[in-house]
Order: sequence, then C-alpha cells, then structure tokens
Amino acid sequence: MIEFLKSIKCRDPAAKSLFEILLCYPGVHAVFFYRIAHVLYNLKLFTIARLVSHIARFLTGIEIHPGAKIGQNLFIDHGMGVVIGETAVIGNNVTLYHGVTIGGTTFKPEKRHPTIGNNVVIGASATLIGNITIGDNARIGAGSTVLTDILAYQKVQISEIMRSSIKENSKNQLEIIEYYI
Repeated sequence: MIEFLKSIKCRDPAAKSLFEILLCYPGVHAVFFYRIAHVLYNLKLFTIARLVSHIARFLTGIEIHPGAKIGQNLFIDHGMGVVIGETAVIGNNVTLYHGVTIGGTTFKPEKRHPTIGNNVVIGASATLIGNITIGDNARIGAGSTVLTDILAYQKVQISEIMRSSIKENSKNQLEIIEYYI
C-alpha cells in the first residue's frame, strides 16, 4: 500500500503527503474497492463483486468492472467519469485522467476491451475502444479516440488520431465504415 501511495506522489505534483492521498484521492478509493471486488469475482461471487463495484462507483464516480485485470500502481487522477470494462487488461504504473473510457465493441462473451501496457499515460476524456493493444510507455492525448493498436513509446494526439470513411446507408443515415490512424 505504501508503494502504491508513493507511486502516486511521484506522478502528482499537487500531492502534499501520503496521508492526503490516502484520504482524499477518489482514484485510490476506487482501486481499493476494485481489489476487493476482483477477489470476489475470481471466487465466482459475481453479484457481490458487482455490488461492491457499484458502491465504489457511487462513492467515487469511477466505474471499474471487477473482471478487469489491473496491474500495480494504477493512478486515476481526478477520476470522475472513468470507465474500465470487464475484459480490459491494464499494466503497471498506468496513469488515467478523468473521463477516460476503456470500452468494448461487441456483446459477444470474448476479449472486447483494450490491453494497456506498462507506464502508459492516457489523457482526460480519451476513449479507447475494442480489443486493441496500447504498447508500453505510450502517451494518449486528451480527447483522443483510439480504435487501433498503438506501438510502445508512441504518442498520439487528438489532431492525428481518427480519420474515417463514411457512407450513407439505405435509410439516409451516415455510417462510419472504416477507422484508421
């Protein structure tokens, strides 16, 4: 626990003390509840695990599915509106800012959420969708939408992230048919 708090103090210049981080950081509270819910989930106590997760979301504004796999020292800074889906895998020393979504693209019971490497920073309101991989030490800019794999050490900014091909369907609605970086 001390290592976890120290890792946050190193990444947040506003943090004054470990005691302040422990008491006042909703990201710390959300990760604490997640660890409990994840144990319950692994014991196949799915409803109780989801209830713990739901209580954490109510208290912190951060939703972490108990089935997600999260490494050590996840720092969720400011936190409000963060969503981490069931099949997401997050490495060690990852930093997420408020409004980040790590979401899925299918209703099938398969790997449908991103895998995020170690030492990744994901900016405020970034959205990562689907069974994609974000390499170690990558940096995802605030407001970005990521739908394809990102290489290790790659930096992605919103101005370069998403281009799409759009076509009109038979009901005169626009459909996005292809994404690429």
